Amino acid sequence: MHESRMDALNLLRLQIDWGADEALEDAPVDRLRAPPPPAVAKPAPAPRPAATTPAPRATQAERAIAAAAQAATLDQLRAALTAFDGCALRDTAASLVFLEGDPATGLLLIGDPPGEAEDRAGTPFAGPDGVLLDRMLASIALTRKDLMLTPLIPWRPPGGRLPNPGELAVCAPFLHRLIALTEPRRVILAGALAARALLPAARRRPAATWVPMSVPGLAAPIPAMPMPSPATLPRTPAARREAWAALRALRRTIDADFAEK
Repeated sequence: MHESRMDALNLLRLQIDWGADEALEDAPVDRLRAPPPPAVAKPAPAPRPAATTPAPRATQAERAIAAAAQAATLDQLRAALTAFDGCALRDTAASLVFLEGDPATGLLLIGDPPGEAEDRAGTPFAGPDGVLLDRMLASIALTRKDLMLTPLIPWRPPGGRLPNPGELAVCAPFLHRLIALTEPRRVILAGALAARALLPAARRRPAATWVPMSVPGLAAPIPAMPMPSPATLPRTPAARREAWAALRALRRTIDADFAEK
């Protein structure tokens, strides 16, 4: 081992003496070839955008609130109802039942959801219930021209069933906007369903009693009075007594309001 090292050392000294000034590689090197281009660092990949949570879609009730709020007139409100596709009742009903009467009367009667006669005619309180209402109003010297009439919801539920809570919630903003646009001085709620929908349970009162009713869009509550629906009177004697008491209270209120002017 020592002799091989000495031989290598002697060989190295010999190469130095002969003028060798660099070490040779195992493979030949082409000194005339152009040097390779410098390596270019690859750019770092762009960071992926952070995943965003899509905004929740508006509910049908929220859509109804937005559509009703944009109506500045009754005609615009009717057009908004006609175009609104967020309630399936629109597609099953034959007609849109809207407001009838002059807002200048200051008296609004809100009745049950449209029945078969209202759905065919497109007007509130049509058919036998309308005939009975006309007789009730005549008993206190009033006619349809003395008040405004509108149903609780603008479309008849299929088969005349009661509207479900979701349908009531979708239709409520349009009714609220109708009340805000007409600004009635008094409201009659004809039927238990209308009273439950528009008067809080804790503040509901028997017929012939005026109750403050708060409506979105109005600064102050409106006096409202529950009254049995004309549809219940033929088969419910107790409801007739309540309806007559409410009609008399309405007549007294109208007379008192007229005397104050």
